[in-house]
Amino acid sequence: MNKRSAYLKRYWQLYALLALPILYFVIFRYGPMYGVQIAFKDFNLFTGINDSEWIGLEAFREVFAMNDFYITLRNTFMLNFLDLIVSFPAPIILAIMLYEVRSGWFKRFSQTVLYIPHFISWVIIGGIVYQLFGTQSGMINGVLQGLGFEAVPFLTEKNSWLITYLFTGVWQSAGWGTILYLAALTGVNKELFEAADVDGASRLRKIWHITLPSIKPTIVTLLILNLGKMVSIGFDRPYIIGNTAVREYSDVLSTFVYRIGLEAGQYTLATVVGLFQAVVGLVFILGSNYISKKTTGDGIL
Repeated sequence: MNKRSAYLKRYWQLYALLALPILYFVIFRYGPMYGVQIAFKDFNLFTGINDSEWIGLEAFREVFAMNDFYITLRNTFMLNFLDLIVSFPAPIILAIMLYEVRSGWFKRFSQTVLYIPHFISWVIIGGIVYQLFGTQSGMINGVLQGLGFEAVPFLTEKNSWLITYLFTGVWQSAGWGTILYLAALTGVNKELFEAADVDGASRLRKIWHITLPSIKPTIVTLLILNLGKMVSIGFDRPYIIGNTAVREYSDVLSTFVYRIGLEAGQYTLATVVGLFQAVVGLVFILGSNYISKKTTGDGIL
């Protein structure tokens, strides 16, 4: 028995645990890739994928000639880029703040309050947003008008809607994102802080020179993954919070796919957009990983 066989025999339980995750990816990740060929066919729902006629790149030319495609692509990049600027630093800041808190009960209470929004459906969050920020019936505008101020069009004016969209996303996701950074912070060597105390370093200097460098690999990894999603965006958030008054900003690729795919029944065009998102996302994640390795020496691939 060679060394590899002996190793597999000794640790077979660990490999057995991988069976279900591998099966999941094979069935739900790689299996659906069979449907990618719809992008190259004049897909007919009744004849099926195999019997549909091949049309080559004709569907791609049709999509790339659509003005709505470029509007939704612009909005997708814009919302994801602004989300990256506003939402990405939020869990880092929160994690550092919680890590610096000395009161155990207050830290546990704060973590619970911050994590809860992650488990609330975007449908419910959308209802909360309309109840709070609605121009006519929103609670905040009701208070403002009661004090003699004009109502703020949080959801009906595109720039105001954009700010509402971004900070709603921060509220929903920042608390959950702190978990990863807090887990990384548990591995920080306490002796570094003790040495910094001896040298008379302030709390801000300890955060800058010890805490942040310690979680740098985690920050880089999550940044690369977020950059890989720049061309893809969730359907529920822009669809639920958006409306026709702000469609110039709220219409993104996922809502575009919904309209042309499910509403209009143009499955070939919807698959083309989905394939485009996947390929561009792969290019983004490989490119950001390459740049990260060249500039900082950290990467995930």
